[in-house]
Amino acid sequence: MRFVDTNILLYAAATTPEEQAKSRVALSILDSDDLALSVQVLQEFYVQATRSGKRDRLTHAQATSLIESFLRFAVQEMTLALMQAALTASERFRIPYWDAAIVEAARAQGCRAILSEDLSHGQDYGGVKVVNPFRRTTPR
Repeated sequence: MRFVDTNILLYAAATTPEEQAKSRVALSILDSDDLALSVQVLQEFYVQATRSGKRDRLTHAQATSLIESFLRFAVQEMTLALMQAALTASERFRIPYWDAAIVEAARAQGCRAILSEDLSHGQDYGGVKVVNPFRRTTPR
């Protein structure tokens, strides 16, 4: 299983010309059936996709329709145990709590990889490794 971070969902919904290469990569990823995400990722997607000032902003109806489609993947709910694990991981790995919550949600889903542009590519968080699927599409 691979865990999908919020930026994958956002790029999949992107329509701006400068994000089209990343959008194609994200859509290809979402064609897979070995993916998991979390309630946190879905919440972040909604907030970022519908925020005012975003050039390709989604309406509430568009964003909620996409969220419903993402429910075909395994979704990790936020629990007290997950929050406590994230607090521990935040201190252990010296990362912000919200990043630690992503790491621990991935671990709870049995994922060995987190697909993310926001976390450090190649970083291993106690058996959960970050993979930036956009590395090839990012200008050097």
